[in-house]
Amino acid sequence: MNSRYMTAIHIIRRFNRVYTNILGLLDKHIYESEFSLAEVRVLYDIGHTEFCSAKKLIEELKIDPGYLSRIIKRFDNDSLIYRVQSPEDGRLYYLYLTDKGKDTLSKLDDLSNGQIYKMISRLPEQDRMSLVASMETIENALSEKPIKIRERITIRTELRPGDVGYLIHLHGWIYAKECEFNYVFEGYVCKTFFDLFDNYNVEKDRFWFAEANGEMIGAIAIVGHSATRAQLRWFILHPLYRGIGLGNTLVNEAIKYCKEKGYKQVFLVTTDNQKIAIHMYMKVGFRKVAEHENEMWGRKLIEQTYELNLT
Repeated sequence: MNSRYMTAIHIIRRFNRVYTNILGLLDKHIYESEFSLAEVRVLYDIGHTEFCSAKKLIEELKIDPGYLSRIIKRFDNDSLIYRVQSPEDGRLYYLYLTDKGKDTLSKLDDLSNGQIYKMISRLPEQDRMSLVASMETIENALSEKPIKIRERITIRTELRPGDVGYLIHLHGWIYAKECEFNYVFEGYVCKTFFDLFDNYNVEKDRFWFAEANGEMIGAIAIVGHSATRAQLRWFILHPLYRGIGLGNTLVNEAIKYCKEKGYKQVFLVTTDNQKIAIHMYMKVGFRKVAEHENEMWGRKLIEQTYELNLT
């Protein structure tokens, strides 16, 4: 065996031992139920696989045919499943959950969700998001059917209680980490929202919040200053979700909204160290119209103004 793989092999084996212990997969039965891990997985796949058959389960789960046969027989005896003969092949039977089977699977799902909630609820928000993103990375790297992280992201425009507070947190944390901005910057962000809500109007102002796994991972907003002029504000993306086109999607949604509302010009204010964001702005037509040096947030910065004409 090539020695240069040994460090990776030892790390992966250690991860397997730790992860197995965390999930309690060494127990004969899981979720404090009468079912083994294999039985729960088979029940889950029957409930979530179109035209599920014993052959398909063997291929997908890499399970021993004899062991699967005993599991299916038990499910049959317990009235958890029923079979339907294939109209094309009389030797093939499709497997479906009975109402009892669906109820059993639902209860097992709730137990599983509760178990994982206990495990992750104690983690800080950043650690929780890193954990989820790392698991998706592992799944993508080792799976024959990689997931598409981009497809798991949703964008909403409804402003809900707590959104702004969390958006302020994202700004404070990300800009401190990446730009070394101090606490004054977070206070500045708070003030910008305080000023907004003095005149907030859903007819001229709009937020877009990007979410993954129920957590906010990015945002952008348009604030109307007059009937013809608007400002692009609070554009931010969690570091774990960059490089997948989400930033471009948010910027394009914001510009599309401005056109629909009849704004003639959109402007934004940023600093010269925001290279990636500036590249996205310029790609959709923004042009720099002003800049000046400024000492703020614990740094000497060059503040820049960009404008986009929509006419």
